[in-house]
Amino acid sequence: MHDTLRRRPANSLVTLLTLAMTFPFAAVQADEKNASDASAHILQAEIALQRDEYLKATTEYRKAAELSESVELARKATRMGFSYGFNDEALLAAIRWQELDSESEEARAFLGQLYFRVNDLRNARRQFEKLIKAGPEDPGTRLLSLVSYLSEEDMPERADELIRTLAKPYKDSARAHYAVAVMALRSGDSEYARQRAKEAIEIDPDFTRPRLLYARALMFEGDSDKAIEYLAHLIGDSPQPDPDARMELALMYMLTGRDDDALSQVNQVLLEESGRLDALRLMAIINFRLERLDAAWDDFQDLLASGQYRMDALFYLGRIADYREQYERAVRLYREVRFGSNTMFAQRRASALLAHQLDDVDGAFRMLEDFAAASPDNAVDVVTLKAQLLVSLERYEEALELYDKAIEYRPDSESLVLGRCDLLLRTGRLDDAIAEYRRALKRWPDSALTLNALGYTLADRTDQYAEAEKLIRKALKLDPENPAIIDSYGWVLYKLGKLEAGLQQLNIAYERFSDHEVAAHIVEVLAELGRKDEAFAMLESAEAKTPDSKLLQDVRARYFDDKP
Repeated sequence: MHDTLRRRPANSLVTLLTLAMTFPFAAVQADEKNASDASAHILQAEIALQRDEYLKATTEYRKAAELSESVELARKATRMGFSYGFNDEALLAAIRWQELDSESEEARAFLGQLYFRVNDLRNARRQFEKLIKAGPEDPGTRLLSLVSYLSEEDMPERADELIRTLAKPYKDSARAHYAVAVMALRSGDSEYARQRAKEAIEIDPDFTRPRLLYARALMFEGDSDKAIEYLAHLIGDSPQPDPDARMELALMYMLTGRDDDALSQVNQVLLEESGRLDALRLMAIINFRLERLDAAWDDFQDLLASGQYRMDALFYLGRIADYREQYERAVRLYREVRFGSNTMFAQRRASALLAHQLDDVDGAFRMLEDFAAASPDNAVDVVTLKAQLLVSLERYEEALELYDKAIEYRPDSESLVLGRCDLLLRTGRLDDAIAEYRRALKRWPDSALTLNALGYTLADRTDQYAEAEKLIRKALKLDPENPAIIDSYGWVLYKLGKLEAGLQQLNIAYERFSDHEVAAHIVEVLAELGRKDEAFAMLESAEAKTPDSKLLQDVRARYFDDKP
């Protein structure tokens, strides 16, 4: 361009006027073309959404945002990618959003979280540092808000590292120390959590929450008696005990199986503060745990009427209706659970009840599709729910297509990859399943889940028992208390001819998790040991719990076909 200008006569008025007119016109043309292209991408995105092609929709919206000057479009593209969990696309959209609106704290918050998700902690820290400094309140308060955001990401070790770094400049803030303590405990570093909680207490002795966290850290370390004693003293030594301390003590009683003691603490809180809804919620949950279903139903109805903890109330009311075999009511309640930790269980159970108890398979799929449309945050997970429903209906090839789509959306999901492997086994494709398990093991070599899945498959479906034992032993070393792995270990010992040793491990597994598959293994080993009466007694007991188990039906046919 500069060379062209130099070659033109400097005194040519016509030429200069032509250039002056052409440049703005060209810019207008470019803007119009960008706007047209952006509109085309938006159209493609909307078509993709109608087809449940979430990744394509996200990508098209991001492309539109990059061509447009619209802050709102960049915001929408960011939020869509963030909700669906397509983090690379969302990050590009958020960068564009900040280019268009550099003062937006919302854009900066999304950028920080997205950098965190893609494990770019340096850039995440830069964004969050600016957010913390921008607020008028104590930086520790903003750090605590950040803790609640990062806790939802389910990456506690990464979050712990980030929060420790962000808190370094605020050594005089009790809340900053407390924020670090919270995330340290979430990541499993209870000793450091107690240390930072103590520092928070020293700075602000009237700040109760660090004391409660200190007790929780003791509980985490397995010293429940000391944790309960610490809280009991805290309550007893105060002329006006903090209701939060009573609530924390109630939770600890619940964790140690002392539900009646927990209920006593909650009742005391409600006597002192009758309108405290978190106490009503906890009382309802305790009554549910104690199988006082009438009382729990009334409590959760009161909670629902209050408008608070609505999702918890709907979920537990659904559970109670489910237990009472009031399936239509259960479905109505479950399907209203749209967010929170119980969401996917509720939607999965509602779809299963519709398909299997109410004989409305089409209705089950419509319900899941409606939920995905109304709840983009869960739309990708609904693909997996639909696949699992298809598996339960033994429509394996259709389920496999949905697993492939889910893995396209979540390529780093170990559970999805293993679920697809299990589906290959169900379709009789043993060699393909084993090959996929081996590929998974290369990706996650220190995963007890993958080690056990491959080891058990080799033990159960092949004669490669030595390799199976090696894999399962490694899994057991990584997760020694897992009953599924203990069951696998007992099964491979049985396959190796070590029947007594295998039975011992299987019994341990069954004590921890009375599953019909473990029961079937025990029945088979007892029968092979010649202890038929014990085997039959175990079979009948397991059948009473899971009458439709094909595994139990198979072991009955092989060992007890002469018995009614």
